[in-house]
Amino acid sequence: MSALAKFRLGTRGRPEQSRKAILKAAVHEFAREGVAGARTDAIAGSAGVNKALLYYYFKDKEGLYQAVLDQVFSGVRAAIHNALSQNLPPREKLAGYVCAHFDYIASNPLYPRIVQAEFLRAGRDPSRLERIAKHYFRPVFLELSALLKEGEQSGEFRRVDPIHFIPSMISVIVFYFNTAPIMKLMTGADSMSPERLAERRTAIIDFISAALLIDRKGERK
Repeated sequence: MSALAKFRLGTRGRPEQSRKAILKAAVHEFAREGVAGARTDAIAGSAGVNKALLYYYFKDKEGLYQAVLDQVFSGVRAAIHNALSQNLPPREKLAGYVCAHFDYIASNPLYPRIVQAEFLRAGRDPSRLERIAKHYFRPVFLELSALLKEGEQSGEFRRVDPIHFIPSMISVIVFYFNTAPIMKLMTGADSMSPERLAERRTAIIDFISAALLIDRKGERK
C-alpha cells in the first residue's frame, strides 16, 4: 500500500474502507489476544489508520469488539439463510446448508476462536448472550428445524429431535477449525489446504447424511 493510500485510508474521507480495515485488523487481534489482551494501538497500526479514527468509528474497545461479534454472527447467519432459502428438495438443501456453513468458516478461519472466547466470557455474564441468541442463533435454529421437519414429512429424513441434532450437526461442521492446528502437528498435513478442506467438507456431508437420511425402504441410509 502506498503512503498516499494509507493516508487516505486513515482519514474520515473513506469511511467504509477505513471501517472494514479496522474490523479486519480487530478480528486478528481479538482472535490472537482475546478481549482483555487486545490493544487498540495494534489494531489501528495493522489497519493503517490513526487511533483517533478508530475511536471515531467505534466508541471504545468494547464497542469495537461488539462490532466484530456482529460481523461474525451476521455473516454466518446470512450464509446459512441463503442456503436454506433455496427451492430444493430437503436432502439437497441439507447438503447446500452444510457446504455454505463450512465454506463460510473456511473463508474466515479465525471466527471460531472469537465465538469460543465469547461463550467463555458470556458464561460469567449470561445476559451477554441474550442479544446474540435472539438475533442470530434463534433464526438459524428455526430455519434448520423447519428443514428437518420438511425432510421428515417428505420421507427423506428420519425423525430427530432438533434440540439435540442441530447442535451436534453444527459441532461437526465447526469443530474441525478449532482442532486444525493440533491435527497438523499430529498428521504433518496442512488441515487448511484446499485439498484437505474439500475432503473434510465431503466427509461432513457423508457423516450427517448417514445420521439423518433414510433410503427408499425406510431404513437409515
